[in-house]
Parts: sequence; structure tokens; C-alpha cells
Amino acid sequence: MENAKKIIAIESSCDDSAVSIFDSDLGVLSNVIISQDEFHSKFSGIVPEIASRSHLENLQNAIVDSLKISEINWKLIDAVSVCSGPGLVGSLIVGITYAKSIASILKKPIIEINHLEGHILSPQIEKKISYPYLVLLISGGHSQFVLVKNFGNYQILGKTLDDALGECFDKVAKMLKLPFPGGPEIEKNAKLGDRFRFVLSKPLFNRDDCNMSFSGLKTNISILINQTSCVDQKFVKDLSASFQHTVTEILCKKTQNAIKIFENYVKKYNIELKEKNLVIAGGVACNSYIKNELSSFVKNYGYCLIVPSKVLCRDNAAMIAFAGMERLKLRKFSDIFFEPKPRWNLEEVNIS
Repeated sequence: MENAKKIIAIESSCDDSAVSIFDSDLGVLSNVIISQDEFHSKFSGIVPEIASRSHLENLQNAIVDSLKISEINWKLIDAVSVCSGPGLVGSLIVGITYAKSIASILKKPIIEINHLEGHILSPQIEKKISYPYLVLLISGGHSQFVLVKNFGNYQILGKTLDDALGECFDKVAKMLKLPFPGGPEIEKNAKLGDRFRFVLSKPLFNRDDCNMSFSGLKTNISILINQTSCVDQKFVKDLSASFQHTVTEILCKKTQNAIKIFENYVKKYNIELKEKNLVIAGGVACNSYIKNELSSFVKNYGYCLIVPSKVLCRDNAAMIAFAGMERLKLRKFSDIFFEPKPRWNLEEVNIS
């Protein structure tokens, strides 16, 4: 306990202002998230200018709250980690500026973290998972299959070629005049709908790769809505259910392809697996229907589905803190002059 390290982390890649303090022995001491949903809901989507301006005030409050909850003072902080991309450049700048200021004042090392790496490592916060493992990352900005070979060594097996799945959920919800954020609203309506009423398009479904496409599905739904004379509650519920079911079928099919690639990798390098895990991470991983269907599906292949708790699926700083702590243990620090990376491929992340 005396040699335990503590790190403070900042996440501001989109609209959530988040700060976490993490202890190398005790784990998460605080994980404060200040949402901006009330500001963006009237626009049915994220407004970058509003997001970055809100971070200015919210991050200061989140830092104060995080220190209070964790019951520690600045003198006990050993390092600072911060999400530096991918994300909205204005939002990233605010978080990075706070992090650099803290590191400079405390004279402590700073560690930049890839937002996507935070997500794919997030289940490790709650449960130790042996490497390698397979991840389906589905969020508002990204949808991809990742082979996590080891810490800092990631291979993208496939990704969306257009819209991210979370973005597609929000856009379909907007078409149906449901409140923002749309994901939970689609799920709520889908529970009361007939998932077999509408047969929707499944782009790239029959291809034997892990790439996905959701723009055609979105267009299909737009046409259906425009051709319907009466968009009543039953229509909204049935279309929500059909959309959610179609998306899940696509994810199951692409997961099957990803499992084949993962199995070939394990066989090629004679890796002896203690367990076979599929992790789903990101905001869309909160969807109960998708979780339940994928869990049943991967069991047929001998895999266990691992899903972080809801607070770790959404954008949060605990995942940035965990990834930062892993680098702190290896003494892998960043130059303080690093810049925000609005686009940052996960395969470009390394620990060299």
C-alpha cells in the first residue's frame, strides 16, 4: 500500500466532462462524469462549440468533486493521464490544457491516452482478463472489431465504412422524433414492438469480413418513414424493434467472422487460451437486447461475453486512468508538447 501509485485522468473527447482518480492497489477512487445532454438535446445531436465551452466549467467542477470523493490531495498524485484523441478537436483541447496545467504545476509526468484504447481496456478495471481477447467496440463515434494481442498491441479486424452504430441509433431516433440521446429511446420503444414487422436492409451482411455499413440501413428507414401516411406509436415501436433486431443480426454475423480470424491467430502462434472472451465496449454496449443476443450467440462458439458496467461503457475517465496507470508502471510518459489528435487510429498506439 505504501508504494501504491495514484493517477488523475481527464476525458473530454466529446460532450461528457469526466475526471477520475485511480490507485494502483485499490483501483478506482473516483469517477466523476458531468453530462451535457440537456444542452444538446434541443438540437438532437452534439454541437461541438457548445461541448467545448461547457467543458471549461464542467472539468473544473469535476476535478474538485473527484478529489473530494477520493479523499486525497494533490501531493499524492504521481501522474496525469488525458484523452488526446480521437474526438472533437475543441473538446480535446480543453481537456488537454487542464491536464498539462496540472502536470506542470505538480511537476509530474503526463501520459496521453487514445480514447478507443480506454474503451477496449475498460473491462480490465472490474475483472482481470487474460490476453489475447476479442473486442467489439460500438459507440457513437466508432464501430470496430479489435484483436487485443497484449497491452499496447492492437489489430483492427474490421470497422464501419460509414456511420458508427451509435450515430445510426441517434439518427433513426431523430427520424422517429424521439428524444436525444436516441439509443436508450430506441431500446425502450423496441421492447413494446414487433421486431419482425419490417424487413430491413443489411449491407455487407454476406461478406466474409468484419467490415460493417449502416448508412444504407439508415436510408432504408428514412424511405419507410416518408412512405408511411401515419407514423403512429405502433409504427414507431415496431420500426424501433425491427431496426434493433436487424442491427443485432449484423453484429452477430460479423462477430462470427471475427471469431474465425481470432481462432486462426491463436492457432498460428500456438497460444494456449485460459478462456475465450468477447468484450463489447462503448455506449451501444449498454443495449440489453444486443447484449443478450450476442451472449447467446457466442456461447455456441465457446466464448464468454464480457460487458463493462454501464458507467464504464459510456465515455468516462476511469478507463483513461487505467490505461495511464499501465503506462506509469512501465514508465512510458508523453512529451508535454503533444497536440490533440482528432483522428487517431488504434493501431498507431504503442508502448515503445
